[in-house]
This record gives sequence, C-alpha cells and structure tokens, in this order.
Amino acid sequence: MHTVVVGTSGTTPEDVIAVARGNARVQLSPEALDALARSREIVDSLAAKPEPVYGVSTGFGALASRHISPELRAQLQRNIVRSHAAGMGPRVEREVVRALMFLRLKTVASGHTGVRPSVAQAMADLLNAGITPVVHEYGSLGCSGDLAPLSHCALALMGEGDAEGPDGAVRPAGELLAEAGIEPVELREKEGLALLNGTDGMLGMLIMALADLRRLYTSADITAALTLEALLGTEKVLAPELHAIRPHPGQGDSAANMAAVLKGSGLTGHFQEESAPRVQDAYSVRCAPQVAGAGRDTMAHAALVASRELASAVDNPVVLPDGRVESNGNFHGAPVAYVLDFLAIAAADLASIAERRTDRLLDKNRSHGLPPFLADDAGVDSGLMIAQYTQAALVSEMKRLAAPASADSIPSSAMQEDHVSMGWSAARKLRTAVDNLTRVIAIELYAATRAIELRHGLTAAPASLAAIAATRAAGVEGPGPDRFLAPDLAAADAFVRSGGLVEAVEGVTGPLA
Repeated sequence: MHTVVVGTSGTTPEDVIAVARGNARVQLSPEALDALARSREIVDSLAAKPEPVYGVSTGFGALASRHISPELRAQLQRNIVRSHAAGMGPRVEREVVRALMFLRLKTVASGHTGVRPSVAQAMADLLNAGITPVVHEYGSLGCSGDLAPLSHCALALMGEGDAEGPDGAVRPAGELLAEAGIEPVELREKEGLALLNGTDGMLGMLIMALADLRRLYTSADITAALTLEALLGTEKVLAPELHAIRPHPGQGDSAANMAAVLKGSGLTGHFQEESAPRVQDAYSVRCAPQVAGAGRDTMAHAALVASRELASAVDNPVVLPDGRVESNGNFHGAPVAYVLDFLAIAAADLASIAERRTDRLLDKNRSHGLPPFLADDAGVDSGLMIAQYTQAALVSEMKRLAAPASADSIPSSAMQEDHVSMGWSAARKLRTAVDNLTRVIAIELYAATRAIELRHGLTAAPASLAAIAATRAAGVEGPGPDRFLAPDLAAADAFVRSGGLVEAVEGVTGPLA
C-alpha cells in the first residue's frame, strides 16, 4: 500500500487525496519527530514558569484571562475537546474526515504546535487503523478554524465519542482503539488546543473539489463539443489564433480541448446549407471556451491558495524557533473561504451554460432539424423533456449555492471571536455544487450523444464516436421509444463521475487539458 511520509514542510494535494480517498498509510519522518520533540521542550519550559502563557497555562477565547494552575491543566485540555465536540446534523463523509485528520497531523508535524511526538504518532495510527471519528455537518464557523469537526476527531483520539471502524460500523471510539492496539491519548498543556485550531476541514474539501472540478471541466469541454456537432455548428470559433488575442490560459485550454474532440467531424460547418441557414452559433455554443476557461482560471487561483495553505502551520498560539510561543490570527479561514465561494460561482455558471445547450438540442425551433425533445415519435413519446427539467432543477439549486458564505459573519465567544470566515459552510455547499455539476454534465452528455446518433447520413468525429461508444457501454441507452429514464441518467452520472468520458476521448485525442 502507498505510504505518505509527513515532514515539517507541509504536504501536497496528491498526498491529501491519497490518504482521504485511497486509504494510503501515513508515516512521520525522523525530521518531523525531531521538530515535535524540540517544540515540546519549549512548551514544557514555559509551563513550568509562573507567568501565564496563552494556551499553555491560561483559558481560551473569552476566558483567556484566567491563569490555570498546574494540577488543572490536563483537565483543561480534556475539557476543551469535550466541550467543543458540539456538532449536530448528518455525518460528514469519510473522505472529508480523513482529509481533516491528515491535514491536522500535517500542521502538528511542522513543529510549531508544541504537541508531543507520541500524540502525533497516535494521530497517524488512527488513520492507518481505518478509524474515522463521527463528525457532524454543523458546528464550524471557520474561525478559529474548524473547531467542532476537529474536536470530534480529538475526542476519538482520547478514546471517547463514536467512530466508524474499518468495517464501516459506528461504535464507541474506545472499543475501536483497543481493538487496533492504540492507547487513548492523555492530553497535556497546549495539546487539546493544538488539535482543534485549524482550517483543515475546509482545506481538505477544497483540495478534493479541485480534483473533481478538473475532471468535470474537461468533461464539459467534451460535452460542449458534442453539442456543437449535434447542432451542426462551426468549429471555426475554436481556432487558436482567435484565443491568442484574448490570452486567458483557461480559455485557450478549453478551446483546444473542443477542437481536439471535433477533429475530423463530418457534422460541423453546415451553416450555409438551406436546411440549417444561420450566420453564427448561439452564445451557449460559441462562448463555451470563454465560460469554461474562466472557470479554469478560477481553479488555478484556488489551487494557488490551497498550495500556500498546505505549506502553512495553522495554530494559535504557535511555537517559534527562537522559543517564543505567540498568539496570532493565522487560523482565520478567509483565504480558503473566498476561493471556495468563487469555485461555487464558476461551477454554477458552467452548469448554466450546459443546461442552455441541452435545451437547445431539445427545441425543434432551434435544433436545426432534430426531432422535438429528441423523441422517437414526438407526441406519443416525450423523449428527454423531463431530463431537461431535472437539469434545470439542478442548475437552479447551484445558483442558490453560489451565494457566498464568506460574506456572512456571526460573532461568537462573547464577542472575542467577532468576525468569522464561514469557510466550512462554503466548503459544504461547494461539495453539493460539484455533485450537481456532475449530474448536469451527464444530462448534456446523454442528450448530445442521442442527438448525434439522430443525424443520419453524417459522421461524427472519431473522438465523438469513441465517447458515444463508451457511453453506451456504460449502460446509457441510445435513441428509441420512451423508457424508464432514471437508470440511464444514473449510468451517465456514474460514467462522468468516474472519469470514463475523459478516458474514452483521450484514447483518440491524446491527453486533454
């Protein structure tokens, strides 16, 4: 099994996904263990002094002014975990919790948190044992980081609360730790606080959303090209010299993808024929590279923010190499929250333009000779009429999800934490948006492949034919009389979600952007 080694200098998106989705094992590097030991010596030294140090010998948040005596400090660390594990609502997905746990371990391993090496090792052991704490949907304001979700993870490390075992069953965490041979952690000064303070949940969801969106944007370029073919559109708008004079990188990549899919098509360029006279394609077809390209550039910016956050040590207070333990505001989730919201906006717009293309395929007044709703016997058959309704419902929800969470703030902790990021909420709604976008693209794929097959006497591009063949092989049926449609749509969704569409097309075109 693949092993991810955690050092002191952060991690990579690939490692996050390997642990979160691929169950990769986690190992602390000797460098990280040395850094953990050195920073712990600093914390122990400060704990022995009579002067109060925030997070070491004081309370937290609005209670930070109270000096805590040595005999109460272990209780303080236990209490902060127990009291902050206050989430409610449905369980969060296993991959999100594993990403969150791994990213917290990444920061702990930096040597800036003052956590003992044994605690970090227990965090790695929990991941490697396949034990996933139960984390709930609601509880994080994104400041100081994802407190409630991280607290539920720390609670399991202490042998308390509930967790999912490697068999998928939810049981008391203490039982699962005992079966895995993991000793529950007895927290000492600073450690409870260090396990809770971070943007790890929202960052993990950002990284996984970016991975999914890269596949979906390439899929959307493919379905846009298929729709252009089905509408007998022109590929001339994809010429690289046109995109070179407006040099947005994403736009050029999307146009190149579409051009590669359409190479050798016998369906494009029928503008002047009497059966389909027109001067230019509609915006939803002609401007597909501009819209998808803008989303690609948004992803590039979000990936830059994620890379900086992956290299960060997010905690409060932090242990500095010169021996200081300093309070700070690095836990604030604003940088991550903004790009999570930005991605939801871009995803909604990509879904919106895909839905407009689908609707055009179904409208006999705008489809240039295709049957109404791509039905076998229109009037007797409804064809894909309600598939487009479903697509429209998905797009409408995505537009609501595009309203930014990060523009909101609800003060907390007796006004000590008086401006919060809502980054967790931004991440949660982005996950829903990504799921919906997958379904929207799947419906365009279903409509476009059927429409191309209804263009009798004209031959699609080799890449398009490969896409159609793979779609049919995935269980998505072609044209014909009305049938139970939901299974076809589910099969198309699974095909797009798995990356099968991109793989099929790249088998002809070579790698796409």
